[in-house]
Amino acid sequence: MTTSALHRALTEQGDPVLRPLPAPAAELLLACAAPPRLAAHLRAVHDVAAQLLDWLAERYPRLAVNPVAVLFGAATHDIGKIEHPAELSGPGSRHESAGHRLLLSYGVGEEFARFAGSHANWDHPEASTEELLVSLADKIWKGARVPDLEQLVVERLAAAGDEQPWQAFLALDDVVGRIAEGADARLAFQARYPTVAG
Repeated sequence: MTTSALHRALTEQGDPVLRPLPAPAAELLLACAAPPRLAAHLRAVHDVAAQLLDWLAERYPRLAVNPVAVLFGAATHDIGKIEHPAELSGPGSRHESAGHRLLLSYGVGEEFARFAGSHANWDHPEASTEELLVSLADKIWKGARVPDLEQLVVERLAAAGDEQPWQAFLALDDVVGRIAEGADARLAFQARYPTVAG
């Protein structure tokens, strides 16, 4: 049964204005009776990922990236916290493998389920551009800056844009800074929702 708080977290329009999650992701959260705070968090990260993708499409149109995968990954990366709710308000990484398994059990393909298990392992040498973008969105939403992660993204951008790394760095730094300015409103949005379903 859907709680009103979960429904509000998935649909509320106000300050900040956050894009709705992809329908399959929202349906999964409803089917699992996700904690409302988790849904709010996923909307915030998804919205940041969408902002990054909008910018990339304009500034780096030659960057090979699957936007559908990035958006679904951002919308479900922490879904394992349904099974490990203590990690909604505290540290922990058990949600990563749990989320990956949960998504697979609901028939989500590996191409989309992988983000639940990989979003904290952005420094893995085989991390895809999509995985880096989901990880970056998961930092920026709260205003966090991770130089090593951003440098990995800069390398992809410089190659796709046929430009010097310093040029890609300045471009990324500008957009990340602008998006990070909305962190307080996103944090307040998330905090409005309880960490338990019901």
